[in-house]
Amino acid sequence: MPLIPEEPQIHESAQGPRATPAGGRTAQTPRPVPGPRPAAPSRPGRPGPLRPTPPAQRTPRDVAVKPGPPAPAAPAPVTPQIQLIPASVEGASDAAEEAVDLLLDSGRAPGDVLVITTGELHPWAAHELSFGEAPYWAQHDAGDDVFYTGAAAVERAGVRPVVVVAVNGGSTTVAATALQLARARAAALLIVCGDPQQINAALSAGV
Repeated sequence: MPLIPEEPQIHESAQGPRATPAGGRTAQTPRPVPGPRPAAPSRPGRPGPLRPTPPAQRTPRDVAVKPGPPAPAAPAPVTPQIQLIPASVEGASDAAEEAVDLLLDSGRAPGDVLVITTGELHPWAAHELSFGEAPYWAQHDAGDDVFYTGAAAVERAGVRPVVVVAVNGGSTTVAATALQLARARAAALLIVCGDPQQINAALSAGV
């Protein structure tokens, strides 16, 4: 048979673009047109978009205290007025009694007055102590009447508006100690009855 001229072979490289067979590479999926994206659903346990944190509510303990006016300073101890009534050692107790009478007549309440003797006890104090110290000091704590005590027990006495001291004996040291303690217990007035020289010496020694 006569040979049929071979048809010119067309090589693949000469062909135009060809679709990739199904068994070959997968065709790329067309990309969507850019546009607004739907908001992603919130996930459990994950906060959404961060927002400015509101200021925490403060409890009364957290509230800052605004500086106010400074607190007034504690008042300084008041120095009582001191009144001296000249009297002899023997007459100091009587002078103290007269001072107490004048105080009561001027309107002072009996419970405002404390009387201290540096020597012999006042007869009232000696009488009341005969029943025991407990009932004796109970009258002091009640504060209903004039209270009499000796220099040895002044530290146990409390503060009263008026203190009267009868320097009716005892050494200068005893008198000085009694006067110092008496002044600390007199809120308004300290009356001292006795020898002015002895009182001045006692004041210079201990007050």
